[in-house]
Amino acid sequence: MEQLESEIVDSEIVLESDDAVSTPAVAALELAPAAIERRRALLYYLVLPLTLLLVTLLGGIRFSSGSVVYIKPALIYLIFAAGLMILFIVANLIRFDGWISERFDITKSLINAITLFALFAASVQVFNSVIPESGIAFWIVSFCFLWTLWNNLFSNFDTKRLLRSLAAMFSLAFVVKYVVLANLAQPADQGWLDAIINNPAQTAATWLLDIPQFSAVTGYLQFFTIAIFVIALWFFPNSTEE
Repeated sequence: MEQLESEIVDSEIVLESDDAVSTPAVAALELAPAAIERRRALLYYLVLPLTLLLVTLLGGIRFSSGSVVYIKPALIYLIFAAGLMILFIVANLIRFDGWISERFDITKSLINAITLFALFAASVQVFNSVIPESGIAFWIVSFCFLWTLWNNLFSNFDTKRLLRSLAAMFSLAFVVKYVVLANLAQPADQGWLDAIINNPAQTAATWLLDIPQFSAVTGYLQFFTIAIFVIALWFFPNSTEE
């Protein structure tokens, strides 16, 4: 009889021990969706808006002769950015009803609207970054962007193909502005008389093409600005619905 009671007690101890071991595992499984939701909220509502606002800030900064100049975007850049936002929707990079909808509460819809506005502002400043500021080069590059965006609106794009196309388009414009045109312009720290004597062809090109004189640091800064923008687009969700 005593042996039977001891076996019953031992079996109860084993069962209690099994429950004690399995309880943390069950709790971990229950916490996993909550942790994923926190990371998603951190990405959607903090990291992405701040990244896009950083692009908006850096896109207009230029360095010239030891001073910092902020270039305001031209009106046509707003048109380009609006076309780019439409292209995002057409290529399903953004599902509008997944960001702004009556199904969401007011706070979520407001934060989503701010994020979309930050994307629009960053797009404006990226065009401001890669398009020449003035002269005939401004009109040539602007026409190329207008033609490309207009044709892309009627093309069949998926998200990855759109991102590759944008990366190639902005990269080419960056090379034209900060490599080709920058080498045609006279250095920002060189005086006109010295430039005419030492390199009259470069001085003539700077005057004829109306190329602004910026230091090389500008090109490095704008390179990282464009890279940050493309990376932000890669992680941009098409919807905030769970």
